[in-house]
Amino acid sequence: METGQPQASIAKNIFEGIVQFLPDWLQIPILCLIILLIVLGWVSSVRKKIARRRAARNPQPVPTALGSQGSGADHLGQYAPAQQAAQQPSGADYLGQYAPAQPAPQAAPQQPSGADYLGSYAPQQRRDGH
Repeated sequence: METGQPQASIAKNIFEGIVQFLPDWLQIPILCLIILLIVLGWVSSVRKKIARRRAARNPQPVPTALGSQGSGADHLGQYAPAQQAAQQPSGADYLGQYAPAQPAPQAAPQQPSGADYLGSYAPQQRRDGH
């Protein structure tokens, strides 16, 4: 005999059994949290769909592989300055023998170590070549 009401599914019966097992003061907050999670999941999926549609309409350049990151100038596109064919010579290029002497590269000063501060406790230097 059909009553016109659809029969409850097993999942619905299990859910109702768990909810009715909880104390009354905890039933409403748990139901609200479950509804909130469902709504947040739905909102998240809608946002992802919108982002996918926007990306399809307005494609962005594909980023380079890790390790070859490039620089900001690589992404200027039409705004990049025109490349110069050759660098123009300056007045210093024509000095010849009158050009100032290049200073010799100096060795970097050695940083002091803990042994430099031993004072009278420093070991004596051997003079016999051993």
